[in-house]
Amino acid sequence: MITPVDNAPLLDEVRKRLGRVPNMPKVMANAPAVLEGYLALSGALKQGTLPGPTSERIALAVGAANDCGYCVQAHTYLGKRVAGLDDAEVEAAKRGTSADPKQAAAVAFARELTESRGKADPAAALAAGWTEEQILEIIALVALQTLTNYVNKVAETENDWPAA
Repeated sequence: MITPVDNAPLLDEVRKRLGRVPNMPKVMANAPAVLEGYLALSGALKQGTLPGPTSERIALAVGAANDCGYCVQAHTYLGKRVAGLDDAEVEAAKRGTSADPKQAAAVAFARELTESRGKADPAAALAAGWTEEQILEIIALVALQTLTNYVNKVAETENDWPAA
């Protein structure tokens, strides 16, 4: 278990983005380079071309594939409260799919990428209408989510996300 840090300069950035500081960034604050990298990639991807609901679906798919209860609960909450996903879409995303064919292709690609440790074919996602730029953003999002999944599992981060 890694002990969360309550006071670190980078946590102010988290507080500004979320209005509070969840336990995961507090754990990452033990290694400022890790927290800084997480914040930078997360911020860059929010400026990318993937719609927010797609990003939340992918986070749910990756978290479920990596069996990260902290991340699944966090992204269930964010998916419903911020991205507007309904219960059926949250559950579908955890299984690596969606009722929407284009979303399903993106989420399936992300899940395959996670489970195969990088050996996934983007052909179906491209055929569904995702661009090469978006495929690369999906890959980056899978990498980011894998980082958070591994940090939370190794640290045994106490889950501080409300049930959605």
